[in-house]
This record gives sequence, C-alpha cells and structure tokens, in this order.
Amino acid sequence: MNKRIAAVSIALVAAVSLSACANTIRGAGRDVGNTVTGTKGAVADVARR
Repeated sequence: MNKRIAAVSIALVAAVSLSACANTIRGAGRDVGNTVTGTKGAVADVARR
C-alpha cells in the first residue's frame, strides 16, 4: 500500500512539473513572437523616415 501511495505521489509531481514546463515553453514562444512583431514595427518606422 505504501509503495502504491509513493508511486501515485511521484506521478502527480511529474505531471505538475511537465505542465509547468509546457506553460514556460508556450510563454517563451509568445515572447519570441512579440519580439518579431516589435522588430517589424521598428523597421517600418525607420523605413518611413
């Protein structure tokens, strides 16, 4: 019974850790996308001058 509780606990910790990692990767993707958008806007401003 104790081994079962330990296994379930480890599985839950692993699931939480993986979901946190997925959120971090998704956030990094958004940051990169925003950087590209900002760079395009800056280039357009410079080109207009």
